Amino acid sequence: MALTPEIEHYLAERAAAGAPQVWQVPVAELREGTYAKIALVGVPEEVFSIQDRYIPGPTADLHIRIYRPNDREDLPALVYFHGGGWVLNFLDIYDTELSSLANKSNSVVITVNYQKAPEHPYPTPFDDCYATYVWVHKNAKLLGINPEKIGVGGESAGGNLASAVALKIRDTSGPSPAYQLLINPCNERDFDSDSYQKFSTGFGLSRQGMQWYWEQYLQGDLHDQDPYACPSTAKDFTNLPPAILVTAEFDPLRDDGVKYERLLREAGVPTHYKEYKGMIHGFMSLGKVTPMSEVALKDCAESIRKIVG
Repeated sequence: MALTPEIEHYLAERAAAGAPQVWQVPVAELREGTYAKIALVGVPEEVFSIQDRYIPGPTADLHIRIYRPNDREDLPALVYFHGGGWVLNFLDIYDTELSSLANKSNSVVITVNYQKAPEHPYPTPFDDCYATYVWVHKNAKLLGINPEKIGVGGESAGGNLASAVALKIRDTSGPSPAYQLLINPCNERDFDSDSYQKFSTGFGLSRQGMQWYWEQYLQGDLHDQDPYACPSTAKDFTNLPPAILVTAEFDPLRDDGVKYERLLREAGVPTHYKEYKGMIHGFMSLGKVTPMSEVALKDCAESIRKIVG
């Protein structure tokens, strides 16, 4: 299948704008530029409440945002980690996506502004995300959520972080997530896959861009076989929570998701996998660009509700 017309148009506009590549400008300038993404996500739908607060993290207080679909006191929950290559993005970009997901899945969605590389390389972003999940579970009653129905999820780098959090909880015999929602995850530092070769440039996220992001996060090759940094390198995938795994047809990271789904399935982990045809990396955050964003959010919410009710 080809790119959908609206995605093709979006990519053409990006190319015409001539914006620099991520490795060509200072990180501070890249971060300033991410504010433009808010114009692409669409208007957030109303949700019962949105609350901001800070929680204690391993090395700093962490800003979390809580989206509540209604006032029930025993709701399922999703602890969600945003994308941005472990370097970019902030919570406002995800208001539309996460408000919609909260309403559609009837879940409290809690997201965290974890500390970013390169100032805070691995393991700091991972430690922040793990600590957030542990805090949410410990404070389930305070948050009005069911501690047995807390999932963990994320998109792109956030999918990596969610995968890693699920692994560490399994390894430490912690309170297992009810499920893991992995959207376009980057779970292995391997740039020679078929999708990396086919979609290396011209499709939004590039192969060289991902190489740069990984270097900011890991800063060398010491952690390349660490499963909490590169989840696909884990030796054991048994006893992990059920997985909902999403990929996009024209995403350099597509094969990362395909491989991780296979590793989970072969280990006996229940998985639900879907590839969205004609889509590119990050399409679920492009609600103003493509209607497929809304379709995918509905699909994810339906899968969540099948698991947690």
